[in-house]
Amino acid sequence: MITLRDLTEADLTWVAEREVEIFGPAAWSESLIRDDWAYGGKRYRGAELDGELVGYAVYGFDGDAFNLMNIAVVPRARRAGVGRALMEDFLAEAAAVGAPDAWLEVSVENPAALALYRAYGFEDVRIRPRYYQPEDHDALVMRRRMPPPRPASARQIAEVEGS
Repeated sequence: MITLRDLTEADLTWVAEREVEIFGPAAWSESLIRDDWAYGGKRYRGAELDGELVGYAVYGFDGDAFNLMNIAVVPRARRAGVGRALMEDFLAEAAAVGAPDAWLEVSVENPAALALYRAYGFEDVRIRPRYYQPEDHDALVMRRRMPPPRPASARQIAEVEGS
């Protein structure tokens, strides 16, 4: 069973270790992760599979854009729905905060991630040449337009006014 939770400071060393395993030379450093967690205003979410932490996502506003900064799943837990659960969490948060769009960047060398994002309705916007260093890989900027917030129903308004 997949469960999602907010990561804690105690999880950040685990995140940094997974960064190196999954992203190699392009990994975020532990100091960058700790600073971003403490001061960046981002949401750090963890995914557990049968009680074991196996994935994470980092998202939030980058200026006025609601952006998925990072998403990763350990190799042994891939194709088990963990990435999808994290994507759905990211999109639910984007909707909850009323973001008009959800944004992300992905390496053009990552066909599995590209397929996942396209399955969730993300569209290509532009290429950022040589974005991922030191590998010199291009990033594809992708956007998904979020549906406008639904107006409150008469029942919901009555419940608020009655309380």
